[in-house]
Amino acid sequence: MDDNLYGSRDKRGNWTPNEPLKKAPVFVLPPQPRAFLKWLPTYFLPWNVILMLIAGLTWYALTPSQETLSVLSADWILYLLARNSLGIFLFYGAFQLHFYWMRRQDIAFKYNGKWPRKKDDSFLFGSQLRENLFWTFAAGVPIMTAYEVLILWVFANGYMPFVSFGENPIWLAVLFLLVPLIHEVHFYLVHRLIHIPPLYQWIHSLHHNSVNPAPFSSLSMHPVEHLLYFSGILVHFILPSNPFLAMYHLYFAGYGAVVGHVGFDKVVLNDEKAVPTHAYNHYLHHKYFEVNYSEGLVALDQMFGTFHDGSEDGDRLMKERFRRRRAKLNS
Repeated sequence: MDDNLYGSRDKRGNWTPNEPLKKAPVFVLPPQPRAFLKWLPTYFLPWNVILMLIAGLTWYALTPSQETLSVLSADWILYLLARNSLGIFLFYGAFQLHFYWMRRQDIAFKYNGKWPRKKDDSFLFGSQLRENLFWTFAAGVPIMTAYEVLILWVFANGYMPFVSFGENPIWLAVLFLLVPLIHEVHFYLVHRLIHIPPLYQWIHSLHHNSVNPAPFSSLSMHPVEHLLYFSGILVHFILPSNPFLAMYHLYFAGYGAVVGHVGFDKVVLNDEKAVPTHAYNHYLHHKYFEVNYSEGLVALDQMFGTFHDGSEDGDRLMKERFRRRRAKLNS
């Protein structure tokens, strides 16, 4: 598949899609029902459905019984940690294998024309991949698992509202649709918080080491950022919920983080078919640091003036905003 039909490369080899980013036709006035119905399948396919299937398989086939979960034990906690580590490694690894190790589509649809350097002393252990793997499996997956242990133990003991699908399928269906929205609002608030200069230097700069992100960059974060990032699942302490939906929420954050970090616009299947990654919005954040704090589903960046659509106009607006800020600081 020829990526020149869908975008263009600059002199440095960086690829930009022809179509600038657009806000989802969800929270718009006046309402756009036709645009919404056209957009709706992309809300589910492919990533939300894949994440839901992973959560469903894990909950129904790979999670201990409620009786076991009701008593804290190192046996099942370590089992969850091993299960999650293997799951994240296989899921992220599939993207890493396709795009970076086997390079099955070379740089077709790759935003940054360069590959991450194999040796780079600016990273821990002299390698972006080694640093990414270390923080993912030394901190990211264990903290993700700790939240899962807490949620499952609390549910198993009846310490928070539990709603079964038989009792209230409509509410749980609504909550399923709301999970990505809840995650995005939480992600935006946490993301803006850790971009405050002192917190950025202490916490978030580690994640931004990966200016040219790859799949295992997704959870390469400071442990404090992991604690904040996964804390969105605590909303299930407040809302009547179900352990399956709580796990879907957790996996949406954990497994779903890879979607914004693959570094490619499409997964090429053959000469005629490709699956969009929807990674461009977050790639621009890694490129420019102070744009696109949200993931594009909720128009928070447009609302607060930090949206970049990837176009020359987006560059101009970003530079104007930076000039105004410098002028204000120097006044």
